[in-house]
Amino acid sequence: MEKLKVIKSKIFDWDDLQRQLAVWRFKDKKIVFTNGCFDILHLGHIELLGKARELGDVLIVGMNSDESIHRIKGPNRPVNSHHARAFTLASLLFVDAVVMFEEDTPFELIKFIQPDVLVKGKDYDGKEIVGSDIVIARGGEVVTIELTRGYSTTHTIEKARKVHL
Repeated sequence: MEKLKVIKSKIFDWDDLQRQLAVWRFKDKKIVFTNGCFDILHLGHIELLGKARELGDVLIVGMNSDESIHRIKGPNRPVNSHHARAFTLASLLFVDAVVMFEEDTPFELIKFIQPDVLVKGKDYDGKEIVGSDIVIARGGEVVTIELTRGYSTTHTIEKARKVHL
């Protein structure tokens, strides 16, 4: 049961995260942030998160709330609840913190965290990355990571629907 407590301890609300951020900053940890829906965790997510963690000492994952995903992805999403998604993400060895945000973008969360590195997938190359202005203004960096070909939540859902038709 102890391992489950460790996983749960990596899921933060904003107040608890603020306290933990103070500890990490005191220890001069390089904080990396990425975000997403993470509705159905797949190999592409795992590889992106693992590579993101290699860019610093701490990886914080911002996760869209159920309501946010519903607004962005439509009435049939999310497939998994925020509790299930947060627990799954927190179970990953290289994820140090999971925090949910209610808005459609993580702008307020990025402003709150003030990460040293902001990570998104290469599909954001040439696009405005939300929060990049905040990170760059404080001397941080914005990094895009190559996506794992053939993996996406939408593709996984479509494939599952075809199998069950």
